[in-house]
Amino acid sequence: MNYTIQVKVMPLKDLLDPQGKAVRNGLDNLGLKGIGDVRIGKNITLQIEADSEEAARAIAEEASKKLLANPVMEYYEIS
Repeated sequence: MNYTIQVKVMPLKDLLDPQGKAVRNGLDNLGLKGIGDVRIGKNITLQIEADSEEAARAIAEEASKKLLANPVMEYYEIS
């Protein structure tokens, strides 16, 4: 069976996000006030062939740990 898994990868909250800061400054320069913090991440869609939803989730978990997210700098959420 085919499963579609979404993996959201974001920088850890305690780390500086230079991309987010650049976007935040750009928005401010455009006159868009009132925007607080901006964080930039990745949204990854996986099409997984597996026997069950649990097996597909396990594959996505392994892919996230081994390749998609850097645990030193990022966290991930699977849905």
